[in-house]
Amino acid sequence: MSSDIAKRNAAQAALDYVQQDMILGLGTGSTAAIFVTLLGERVKAGLKVTCTPTSEATDRLARALGITIVLPDELSAIDLTIDGADEFDPALSLIKGGGAALLREKIIAEASDRMVVIADAGKEVARLGKFPLPVEVNPFAAELTRRRIHDRLEIAGLGGVASSWRMATGEALLRTDGGHLILDIACVAIPDASLLASLLDDLPGVVEHGLFIGYADEVLVGEAGGVRRVFPAA
Repeated sequence: MSSDIAKRNAAQAALDYVQQDMILGLGTGSTAAIFVTLLGERVKAGLKVTCTPTSEATDRLARALGITIVLPDELSAIDLTIDGADEFDPALSLIKGGGAALLREKIIAEASDRMVVIADAGKEVARLGKFPLPVEVNPFAAELTRRRIHDRLEIAGLGGVASSWRMATGEALLRTDGGHLILDIACVAIPDASLLASLLDDLPGVVEHGLFIGYADEVLVGEAGGVRRVFPAA
């Protein structure tokens, strides 16, 4: 219950960043869904914004609330993206992808003038890696790509870590909105997130990874009694 209150406090605070006629990127996940719901109340009260979603689930929720939705291809720029995170460190580097929307989330974040992250205090870590790192993989030659990923992990000082394909309901492998697979890597602690991101970026078969480095401008950390604003450490 305290986590739910913290998430709502963070989402509520993010509304203060929304201005009339903005173009907004809408994130994916439990905290982002709270923000979208609160935004829908503001829209019903007269706020005019245009939004673009990072997942089909967010798209459905926003449309059901009467929020104006456009596809990213209809936009040339995005003023602000509000999204959650699975982890963030003092530099505001993130792990994202727990909701299997990391590719679309990163596309929208990169196109945004500003990204504000909303999260509860449990997502704050000294070093990324406690949350398993999601890697979005093309289904073609997926096991070969998995082995090549582990080669890169060894270079990054993560030799011997375990990985698993994310499952959907039942025995089926989970498929992202784009039809890809998710490989979750139990890193525990990532020695050099920038190095690992670079190694994964260069690997064919890896569609995207959940390391968001240099995207977040600010994190609104929800707590039981309010919100704490966190900026990148100098």
